[in-house]
Amino acid sequence: MKKITLVLFSFLFAAATFGQQFEESVAADENTDLPKVSLGGDFTMQFQALEHHADTARLIPLGKGINLPTANLNLGAVIADGIEVNLTTYLSSRHHNEAWVKGGYILVDKLPFIKSPAVTRAMDFLTFKIGVMELNYGDAHFRRTDNGRAILNPFVGNYIIDGFTTAPAFEAWYKNNGILVMGAVTTGTLKPSLVGYSASTKVYTPYNVVDELGFYGKIGYDKQISGDFRLRITASAYHTSKHHNGSLYFGDRAGSRFYLVMQRATNNASDVDQAANAFTGNWGPGFTNKDNSLMLNLFTKYKGLELFTTYESLKGTLVSGADFDFSQYALEGLYRFGTNDQFFGGLRYNAAKNQTGSKINRLEASAGWAPVKNVVLKAEYVDQNYTNFNVYGGNAGFNGMMIESTVSF
Repeated sequence: MKKITLVLFSFLFAAATFGQQFEESVAADENTDLPKVSLGGDFTMQFQALEHHADTARLIPLGKGINLPTANLNLGAVIADGIEVNLTTYLSSRHHNEAWVKGGYILVDKLPFIKSPAVTRAMDFLTFKIGVMELNYGDAHFRRTDNGRAILNPFVGNYIIDGFTTAPAFEAWYKNNGILVMGAVTTGTLKPSLVGYSASTKVYTPYNVVDELGFYGKIGYDKQISGDFRLRITASAYHTSKHHNGSLYFGDRAGSRFYLVMQRATNNASDVDQAANAFTGNWGPGFTNKDNSLMLNLFTKYKGLELFTTYESLKGTLVSGADFDFSQYALEGLYRFGTNDQFFGGLRYNAAKNQTGSKINRLEASAGWAPVKNVVLKAEYVDQNYTNFNVYGGNAGFNGMMIESTVSF
């Protein structure tokens, strides 16, 4: 039996701290003693000092202190030449305090079991990914916090409308000289099920995957133009015509980084339950039936200066049958400096609106320090404002300081 080698699971975290990573590749390894197992983790905690307000709604009082720390356990293995498997487990999260699996997938850069020169040549440009995994819709998910994994995010918060989910899916990528084309199919649901039941109507409803498939894709250009300048521009689309619980905008099982903000006081113990109210500060359609979404992204890096922009449009119907029509954009500027880019500072402006005239905008100003390449300390000022929200009596908002420390290895 081949020897199994245990090594630290970097998963590009060290590189990602100082240089943006997007689509992954199987780790190159000339060692034929496979499988080669890798293990690693992510640990993050925040100090929160936020205040919130609303025109007429009564909000719960917020203290200042340490939020629930979050952690991930990452397990990977190169099981054959060009074939890698990965599994991520949330050890603790705001939404679920106990350990549970985020998902797992297999990544294929080569097909060593097919002895064909034509297939070998084709695999120089192709990558396949299959499993229960983070859907590669848009580029914003590459810069977001995923529970304990906050080292990729130079800010504390994720987007107001967070296009992120894990679901059974198959992706095929073509990459050649900067050109990127991807096509994918997914069940589109965070929690696969075969049948549903309505207690009010006492009716069972079978769910057939062929009737509820979602399709998504990406096309773009990503190239290091010179030693100092990198350019990436992509367009992504997601479509499903019918689904009992589409989760693209309600698939973050970890919860938001702004704990209990904008939570109304109803004199119930559930008002302060951070797991039951895990998505405070976020917005969006929630679970959907029909979904047509589009995301455009631009990333440029010149020496220490990074610019990342997003425009997103999402339209469709909710599970209830009501229509939704949201749009959002984000503008982000970041400057990295110092030895090995160990310091950074930046601004992000994110705004979203829907068809009823409700709007949210958020400004984040962040500064960070990486004393070593796998550790980052961030300090952020955040100011988020709500306009025309009946639930708050009109206008509302929150603001204040967040301090976050994160370790990934």
